[in-house]
Amino acid sequence: MPTDRHQPLSEWFRHWRSPLRKFLSRRNVVAKADLDDVAQEVFLRLLRSDRSELINHPQAYLFQIARHVAVEWAMRARNRMPHDPTWLEELPDEEEPESLVARESDRRVVAKALHALPPRQREILRLHYGEGLSRAQIAEHLGVSERVVKRDIIKAYATLRLDLGAQGDAYPESEASG
Repeated sequence: MPTDRHQPLSEWFRHWRSPLRKFLSRRNVVAKADLDDVAQEVFLRLLRSDRSELINHPQAYLFQIARHVAVEWAMRARNRMPHDPTWLEELPDEEEPESLVARESDRRVVAKALHALPPRQREILRLHYGEGLSRAQIAEHLGVSERVVKRDIIKAYATLRLDLGAQGDAYPESEASG
């Protein structure tokens, strides 16, 4: 990256970064926590354009880019789903012994339920989830029809739901339909 080509950009950054942040702050379009990110994006776009020699009024140009970036940033922020910070408190700490014991216990229960399935159903689930094969690929691999694969997946889910005591919401609709 040649230094002389980016010399004007470096000077503009040093000279206009603070006024640009103040400009963005006064507009109240982006959160204060995002001001540095938006300012950085303005200069990155300017750097990517690689046309600094054509810019006669750098302040006006930078502030115009800043307006566009701020509007884009605000639109993306509106589309983000707000979250309730209390849900973080409810998450178990993975390092807590209780969490490790519970996870290991759950793993054993699931393994036992899977082991209780008929061998072909167990193999179909392994190929589908473990190997990522489609129903058509599984059917070809096992020498059965796709209909048999679909039926065995449905039966395996039904058995696992009963064995694991889950409710009907554990049933993956994408596997049953199609």
